[in-house]
Amino acid sequence: MLSVLIADDESHVVELVRVTLEDERVRVFEAPDGQTALAVADAFGIDLVLLDVHLPDVSGLEVCRALRANPGLHATRIVMLTAAAQHDDVMRGLAAGADDYLTKPFSPVRLLSLVNRLLPSVAWHPE
Repeated sequence: MLSVLIADDESHVVELVRVTLEDERVRVFEAPDGQTALAVADAFGIDLVLLDVHLPDVSGLEVCRALRANPGLHATRIVMLTAAAQHDDVMRGLAAGADDYLTKPFSPVRLLSLVNRLLPSVAWHPE
């Protein structure tokens, strides 16, 4: 089973990700802050992290760097999922180790397309 972690303190974003991705093949974990995100990723060997830059305790960029530094999570794909949409924001996210960058608001179809590209072993199709 594929495991996806959404680290975001906005409940409507978490719910949109859950509704879009969760099915019998995918388990969605959630973390309202950076410390919880790091703990969940480490405990469950998460395959994909959707990570907000603006978390209440630790910056999503710091979380991204910490995930990249964890040898047990070397294969984990990381997508910065945030409202910070300037070119410099995107460059900082990619420099921190993110595989991709998706700005809010986002469409479920765009999220599915991105995930299909990053994790081709599990193909989602919009209903």
